[in-house]
Amino acid sequence: MSIARFARISEKQYQQDAAAYGVKLDISHIPLPCRATTGSAGYDFVCPVEVTMRPGDTAVIPTGVRCFMEPGWVLLNCPRSSLGRKHGIRLANTVGVIDSDYVHADNEGHILVMLVNGGDHEVTLRPGERFCQGIFLPFGLAEEAEVTGERSGGFGSTGK
Repeated sequence: MSIARFARISEKQYQQDAAAYGVKLDISHIPLPCRATTGSAGYDFVCPVEVTMRPGDTAVIPTGVRCFMEPGWVLLNCPRSSLGRKHGIRLANTVGVIDSDYVHADNEGHILVMLVNGGDHEVTLRPGERFCQGIFLPFGLAEEAEVTGERSGGFGSTGK
């Protein structure tokens, strides 16, 4: 059963977002997330550029990826366990929640991943290195008043 599809954002959107984080790259070279084995729950995202973080540093990685999902599903981005265990790298927001309507955000649903180096040594992520994984989960709804809000932005946009 297929409930989602990964796609690249436009070249124009990627260059705009990447420039904000000091990155320059041709988006066509970024692979879409995929599973490593038939038993893998997570879809591995690869680092598109070299990123070096000293202890305590935070870095935002513009993945160049968006995700179209069926309603009732969410994509949770989690750090790869090996980065946490070996280097103390974790997601700055602990888990990235990508809602099904995020794909329609002003930034084309560009999935940005914010990492923090909680370790005691400098860490460099190289282009093509798997650094986080996305896991699809279904979710339920509580009894509530009708929701009419519409998404416009990314990090923290629905809490404004």
